[in-house]
Amino acid sequence: MRAFFYVLAVCAAICVAACADEITMKNGDRLTGTIVKSDSKELVLKTDYAGDITLKWDAVQQATSAAPVFVTSKSGQVLNGTVQMSGSDVQVQSSETGRTTLARDAVAAIRSPEEQRVYQAWSGGVDLGLSLARGNSELSNFSLAANADRKTLRDETTVFVTSLLAKNKLNGVSQTTANAIRGGLRYDYNLSSRTFVFAFTNLEHDRFQQLDLRNVLGGGLGAHVIKTERTTLDLDAGASLDQEFFTGLTRRSAEVLFGDQLTFKLSNATALTQQFTVFPNLSDPGQYRLAFDLGAVTKLSRFLGWQIGLSERYISNPIPGTLGNDLLLTTGLRVVFGGTKL
Repeated sequence: MRAFFYVLAVCAAICVAACADEITMKNGDRLTGTIVKSDSKELVLKTDYAGDITLKWDAVQQATSAAPVFVTSKSGQVLNGTVQMSGSDVQVQSSETGRTTLARDAVAAIRSPEEQRVYQAWSGGVDLGLSLARGNSELSNFSLAANADRKTLRDETTVFVTSLLAKNKLNGVSQTTANAIRGGLRYDYNLSSRTFVFAFTNLEHDRFQQLDLRNVLGGGLGAHVIKTERTTLDLDAGASLDQEFFTGLTRRSAEVLFGDQLTFKLSNATALTQQFTVFPNLSDPGQYRLAFDLGAVTKLSRFLGWQIGLSERYISNPIPGTLGNDLLLTTGLRVVFGGTKL
């Protein structure tokens, strides 16, 4: 009877090993588990005995997947099948396309089906903020912001909106003290691993700047200066058309633009984002606009975070009786959706 259970245990172990992915390092070490993802710099292996293990891609000699994974080449081709990597070649065995051999240096990413689903999905968050006061005076501040992003190896699409409404009531007299909304859409297309082109449109409304609508259409060329797991920094330059509809006044201006976009993970729980763009005016030399956005999000749970955001807009030529700068400061709860990881 003991012999029977021993044979059964050995068979079970063999089956488990056969169903596991196997990694062989250049120093001879062998690891088994499930391949989660690789970005051609690191490989993440999920194990039962040590959780997720991050391995240097250059230190991996061989890799074999028992189940199909998604392999993306640097040219953008996506293959789905089991993988066998040895030396400088990566072979993908697919039930649809058969066997495809890629040079190891040509592989941009390897992802499990779950990682691929998250990677291709729209992700983002909705920020809510509310403050109230009641008694001798009444005060209501409400802020709402939302952003969504979809990124692939070839392109990235971003949508955002931010709004702030503030009212107070004193001695029976109600007054609105803030009423602004900003939003936009941007599309980036990678020309190479380091360069990209982009196009965007931004919309703004600010009641107390007497701005009924600002519509900006533009585009240009950018560079991925820093692109790591923890930090990304993009620099871009281009041109735009600014259409401003103030109360009783309409202005249209051609502009050039220079800007940066920074994302930095302070820790596994906190991320910082920053965007800054300057728009020198070509139609009215000497005038310009500035747009600055800064935000931080701290992860509270898988779907919740706490955010604080600052959004500043400045124009050097405001209409008479108004100030040139308007700043929105918001803080509150963020509800995360899609594949976003704080």
